[in-house]
Amino acid sequence: MTMNKPDYTGLADTLSSAYSDKWVASDEVETAGAFVQFMSSNDLIFVVLGVSLIIWFVILLFLFRIEKKLALLEHRQTEALESKEDHP
Repeated sequence: MTMNKPDYTGLADTLSSAYSDKWVASDEVETAGAFVQFMSSNDLIFVVLGVSLIIWFVILLFLFRIEKKLALLEHRQTEALESKEDHP
């Protein structure tokens, strides 16, 4: 007793054929700005890599700023506690 499974490969292929003309470079890139021309001249993976590196850099910068501010607050708090202990 064998059951035949339906073939869904045709459904997945309709998506690639429906959007295949969207991935082709258009003529508008030549009239676009220098930044857009530079990004479209490179492979898309390098654009994705560049954007992800920028995001990681901003996150790290934010974390270092937060760490610096926390260290300053901790220093102020310890100074305030020490001054309270010295002057009852």
